[in-house]
Amino acid sequence: MSSYSRRRLIQLSAAGAAALGAASCGIRPAEKAAAGAARMSAPPGALGANFNGDPSIMTWSGLERAEATWVRGFAAMPELDDEAAADNRAVRTLLEAVDRKYGAVLSLKFPYFPDKHDRIPRPGSEEMKKDLARVDKVLPEVMGKIDVLVIGNEPFIECPKVDWTNGAINDFYETVAQHVIDHRAKNFPHGCKTVLHMGALNHLDQPDDWINSGTERWMTYVRDTPEIEGTDIHPHVDRPDGAQAYLDYVLPRLGDKKFLVTEFSLVHLWKDHLSDKIPAAYAEKYGVPAGTEIWQVIRNALNKAFPKQRWYDLLRDSPWFEDNKHYLSEQMAKFRATGKLAVATYGIGQDAAMSGDGFNAKSTPWLLNSIYASATVRPEPNGETAPNYAWLEDFKRAQKG
Repeated sequence: MSSYSRRRLIQLSAAGAAALGAASCGIRPAEKAAAGAARMSAPPGALGANFNGDPSIMTWSGLERAEATWVRGFAAMPELDDEAAADNRAVRTLLEAVDRKYGAVLSLKFPYFPDKHDRIPRPGSEEMKKDLARVDKVLPEVMGKIDVLVIGNEPFIECPKVDWTNGAINDFYETVAQHVIDHRAKNFPHGCKTVLHMGALNHLDQPDDWINSGTERWMTYVRDTPEIEGTDIHPHVDRPDGAQAYLDYVLPRLGDKKFLVTEFSLVHLWKDHLSDKIPAAYAEKYGVPAGTEIWQVIRNALNKAFPKQRWYDLLRDSPWFEDNKHYLSEQMAKFRATGKLAVATYGIGQDAAMSGDGFNAKSTPWLLNSIYASATVRPEPNGETAPNYAWLEDFKRAQKG
């Protein structure tokens, strides 16, 4: 049995989370040293499946087939205006995952996208009060049940740029974090399974645009707040060593804390090749005009799913993909080698946003990342979703460390 087998991982998770919770819930000064020691007992470098906001792309049988042990999703806070937290599909799915003995990570998403909002809410404002009320609907459902609660999804993407450097983004997320910390301390005075992270930082490989006083304050808060166990990062990059820039930034600023990686991929490398001509061998085998571009074939597969072998041939014959088919396991080894990785999760399936006639040469091809390929490949003979090329076996390889 591998070091990342389910049985061992769940044992480690339960022990580590209990110790972390006891150290973190309602911390007193005398307990700070114990909190630091407890952090290091958390499961080192677990790998799970990420469904983002759409658990319909995931099946329990698919998780079993992938040998997954953890599950991650996000809940968009405005959705809670119209539904109970227990009815939210991400929350509901993660609670079921807990019942099924999976580790569970929930990210709280506050979508103040720049094209829809002028500013992020200020502490004390009516909009801030609305967000805290939304959080208050979630916390009783998940606190003490899930393993990791991430305060934020992609804050710097989901916030007007004007608020990155004036303290507004930090004021908002620190206010939410303190609200969560206070809830946990009040309701779990003797210890709590659920540990807290802040999340997630993006585009740290583009420092001129994305590293600023806001990210510096973010990391300072993570490092200096005893109840926060670390930060999340989302390294979607354009080269195999692209995630190193993220590690170079966060590791020196973490202190004794850890980091999550709830999303990572080479999606921007794939995007760089969408306008490439299709491989000659593929064109000949399937009678496709030699001048056809990669994005056109992907769109054809989205419009009418391919037989598995045809989809595999497209990617196998494309050097930019084939040469990187072990990216997942190789990157996990790099994350684990830091000794600071708590949990990483990788995209499990192709959701509706990835498919349709709108796919073109400028699209972001998230669908090439996923472990399963429900949108581009016909189902297996038994009705199960077919694996995407390469990633299922590499995900299982990465489970073994």
